[in-house]
Amino acid sequence: MLEKVNSPRDIKGFNVKDLENLAAEVRDKLIETVSKNGGHLASNLGTVELTIALHTLFDSPEDKIIFDVGHQAYTHKLLTGRYGKFDTLRKKGGISGFCDRFESEHDVLNEGHCGTSVSEALGIAVSNKLKGNGNYAVAVVGDGALTNGMIYEALNNCADKKLNLVIIINDNEMSISRNVGGLHNYLTRMRSGIRYFRFKHRTEKFLLKIPLIGRYLASGCRRFKNFIKRMFLKESIFEDLGLNYLGPVDGHNIKKLQAVLKVAKMHDECCVVHVCTKKGKGYELAEKEPWLYHSVGKFEPATGVSVCERKSFSSVAGELLCAAAASDDKVCAITAAMGEGCGLAEFAKKFPDRYFDVGIAEEHAITFAAGLAVNGMKPVAAIYSTFAQRSYDQLLHDISLQKLPLVLLLDRSGLVPDDGITHQGIFDCAVFSSVPNTEIYSPETYGELENCLSRALAGGGISVVRYPKGGEAAELSGISGDGGVCCTEGADESEVVIVTYGRMSSVAEKAAEIVNGKRGGKAVGVVKLVKIFPLDFEEIAAHTANAKLLYLLEEGYKEGGISEKIAAYMGGNFKKKCKIHAVERFMGHGTTEELFEACGFTAEIIAGNILKETD
Repeated sequence: MLEKVNSPRDIKGFNVKDLENLAAEVRDKLIETVSKNGGHLASNLGTVELTIALHTLFDSPEDKIIFDVGHQAYTHKLLTGRYGKFDTLRKKGGISGFCDRFESEHDVLNEGHCGTSVSEALGIAVSNKLKGNGNYAVAVVGDGALTNGMIYEALNNCADKKLNLVIIINDNEMSISRNVGGLHNYLTRMRSGIRYFRFKHRTEKFLLKIPLIGRYLASGCRRFKNFIKRMFLKESIFEDLGLNYLGPVDGHNIKKLQAVLKVAKMHDECCVVHVCTKKGKGYELAEKEPWLYHSVGKFEPATGVSVCERKSFSSVAGELLCAAAASDDKVCAITAAMGEGCGLAEFAKKFPDRYFDVGIAEEHAITFAAGLAVNGMKPVAAIYSTFAQRSYDQLLHDISLQKLPLVLLLDRSGLVPDDGITHQGIFDCAVFSSVPNTEIYSPETYGELENCLSRALAGGGISVVRYPKGGEAAELSGISGDGGVCCTEGADESEVVIVTYGRMSSVAEKAAEIVNGKRGGKAVGVVKLVKIFPLDFEEIAAHTANAKLLYLLEEGYKEGGISEKIAAYMGGNFKKKCKIHAVERFMGHGTTEELFEACGFTAEIIAGNILKETD
């Protein structure tokens, strides 16, 4: 059945039994594909029936369905003509693991960061109203996204407008780590009133079936109910904001979902539908441990994900932070729903009073850290590089301007495999080097990470320690130093010097070996930076005194990056010829090796470039 679905129109005539069978086929396909390719499994298993129901009631692409973050849109992709390509999920040249507007007309925008959907859907709904068409905008929002402040900024603008806008709250009690805070508890209380909501929906459905006057009876009953409720009962937060609220409804019951969505469409103004789903639904192992199946690599479906403690920069950072907290009771750890991903699970167990998961709220995390710091604590915020971009204003205004200390651990910096264009950590150096009172470190090894974190904790301003996803390179460069500027033997005598940092150091050293093997002697040297900002230009100049060419190699975005800063100074003050080799565009998905190849970050390509420059 699924393989014959080429567009949402193909399922419009399916009865409920057919749709349930389709849901079962979709789940089989999800498990089969994700087990081979890796991806977001639990969240997608939880939204199968909801997505099917949406596509039977709304007309994509005329009606725009926006999935917040987009990591739960695999079913949407299967129903919108991408079944034949689904085996290429997250592979180079294949379909994205998130929504991608350049991939399909049914994907409204490129998604990947939390909290954007309601603002986007509101903009679409308003433009529909201005155009005078009757199309709908639908935002599918996970309950974890309700910890993101941007959602409430958008909700505050949704009331008192006659808009065809439906907001689905997908309540599965999970974000990436377990949901935390008052909003999670609030939704739990709302779920406890499900009998009342079922009675309300059944009554409204009965009234609507009465010929001619049913719609008026339902409307009058609703107004009378709201009058009584305002007198005696506390409204939901959504109703307090002036929005219609429907639910909770069983998110795995297609018939009930269709019924409540039909009511939502009848309101002719913004309506919030509260849907309760189970993350990992239909795959027992994922149902039991949904956080483990949020984002997975390849696995055997019969046995599930293999849990093995692999050493990585994330895990080592967590261990080092635990050691620091054991010797200093002022050290605190903050994360934005990424506790496990950032290696902080052990810290949370050992120091629960000093561990703070603030939910998907990176901006709040940084200003919260300012409050800790101004009162004498030592906050350490561990955030993925791509998500830390959201905290720029808070770093500038609430930390830097106040001259407060903060250690920012940037996980997944540089090129990030598999998750694609929205999750690359290539902009942090360009972004955060513009913040005053900021130091940036980029260790190549675990030993350097320890040294960098120690320096960062002792610092008085913002100290950013950035490191890639995964562990040390299989072959390290062999260039070691005290955490500042270090180089290969004889680099200060070489005519060409590659200046780089982080895991590019081993690639640079191999490239130098290739050129030196062809040219003889020590024609090419390598300078490795560990502290990459502010730059120690005197040290760099000393190590490149005889160089006629500086080959600036950077696993980061070129514009505003570290390489441009070096080129501007060394070219302007020392008249050095500089060639910058950095990332110059948004990067898609692929393995680390494929991304390196696409950027020319291989020893062979770099050596070839140097040989051409020096011919």
